[in-house]
Amino acid sequence: LFKRGVDRVFSLCGGHILPIWDHLRRLGIRIIDVRDERAAVHMAHAHRELTGSPGVAMVTAGPGMTNSLTGIANAHVCRVPLLIISGVPPRPQQYMPALQSVPHVDIVRPVTRYARTVWRAEHVLRELDEAMACAEGHFQEPGPAFIDFPTDLLREEVPEAFIENVRFKPRGPLVFPPLQADVEAAVNALWGSRRPLIIAGRGARGAGEQIIRLLNALDCVYLDTAESRGLVPEDHPSLMPAMRARAMNEADVVMTVGRSLDFQLGYGSAAVFPNSLFIRTGTTPLELRDSRRADIEVAGSAAEVLTALCEAALEMNPATDHTWVEFMRVEDRERREKLARSMSAVPPGRDGYMHPYRLLSCLKENLNSDAVVVADGGDLLSFARVAMSGTAYLDCGPFGCLGVGVPYGIAAALAFPGRQVAVVSGDGSFGFNAIELDSCRRHGAKVIFVVANNSAWNIERNDQIENYGARIFGTELEGCDYAALARSLGVCGERVVNPDELPDAIQRGLENAPALLDVTVTRDAFSPDFLSGLAGIPEKQALSKWDKLESERLKRTND
Repeated sequence: LFKRGVDRVFSLCGGHILPIWDHLRRLGIRIIDVRDERAAVHMAHAHRELTGSPGVAMVTAGPGMTNSLTGIANAHVCRVPLLIISGVPPRPQQYMPALQSVPHVDIVRPVTRYARTVWRAEHVLRELDEAMACAEGHFQEPGPAFIDFPTDLLREEVPEAFIENVRFKPRGPLVFPPLQADVEAAVNALWGSRRPLIIAGRGARGAGEQIIRLLNALDCVYLDTAESRGLVPEDHPSLMPAMRARAMNEADVVMTVGRSLDFQLGYGSAAVFPNSLFIRTGTTPLELRDSRRADIEVAGSAAEVLTALCEAALEMNPATDHTWVEFMRVEDRERREKLARSMSAVPPGRDGYMHPYRLLSCLKENLNSDAVVVADGGDLLSFARVAMSGTAYLDCGPFGCLGVGVPYGIAAALAFPGRQVAVVSGDGSFGFNAIELDSCRRHGAKVIFVVANNSAWNIERNDQIENYGARIFGTELEGCDYAALARSLGVCGERVVNPDELPDAIQRGLENAPALLDVTVTRDAFSPDFLSGLAGIPEKQALSKWDKLESERLKRTND
């Protein structure tokens, strides 16, 4: 780990891993000790996402490993490279009912890229090298790798004959150019398109300049997602987040760059993209062929593919309908400006409490442009996704993993001690990892946590009102004072009910971080995700509108 540039490991101590724990400290690798193994993996996840440096978590045997599963599964779905290290009972106790003994590898295999127990000292370097290669996605999807060791093995030394220096050498990212025939087919489609749409994903990271060059050449519409946010500046004329649905409906050519066609993109269905020829570029199966077969597949690294497209089209003029693009651009700007105006002036709910948009607008106004923003929650995330922005932004992701806010924020603040870090969370999601405020204080992470407190799992509560005869039960969380909880853990805590007091409270929180603001918000606000039907779990698509379109498409096909 030291040779690979790992400077910190997120962990919770345990007897089965204590030999590694001690040696890491002696090497000068920082151990960020936490209160729950799930949080350790979440922190490693955020560290990797924000810095690009290796994300490493270490968990002890048995319950320690099973506690970490949610974090591992989240990284699996998000395709984030992580190394998870664990320990198992000593080899003489193998196949016996030993302390904290469960089949680690069998449990984690479905949600990892690599999962093995190393039984012999001479295999340690080889397997660590392989685990890290698998995590980084060398010729496969990136994601978490899991490796564990019997505790007695950890007390041995690797035989000198098996210490190969080449094993310490980090592998660079896979870079390979596309086939010329694929490039020509994609260029002809894109430059012949009237309404081109580009959608970027994780696989486009590191290719921001090349994406911008393509957007400028085509004068097209561009949509990002949480995993590609920041590659294209918010003020770029092609970025039109407020026109997402219309762009997807009207585009005649869609090119995805390193992006899975998951539920957020309607699985690429013809019901959601009714007029589109599809071009898919990427280096992994999910990027190239999940959900919908592309009309044109261009296998290759994002930067190389995008450069090849632009070079091949140097002498060509795009057929883009600039009137359509300009209409989309103007409409996007007007919608965003309208949202910005309405957020700060949105009236309170019937209960008299402030709307979540009022809270988010105030927070955004008080943050620096380079602040790291983390959004966590179900209902609250839906508001934050459209209201907040930042060059560095993390949220619950496609796994919908509530509870990431506190650990993500801590990892962000430790990675960027000179930048503001703001975590905005629903009260329900905050509870998952609230105890990590203790970790925040102990490690000096300067985070402001803003809890939007409506005392409810509100998206489900609204679903009960709308679809279950208003039979409300199990969705209300009355009587929790999160500011008092924060103070009990040594973190500044303040309750805010009056929206007029919020700006000063945010400033105090930023100045005295780590700090938590427990802000009372209304239950009467219906979030975009609730209104879209996401909470109701439609049958064929994630959103009610798309589900209806899908049903109509299938009916036409069957007729």
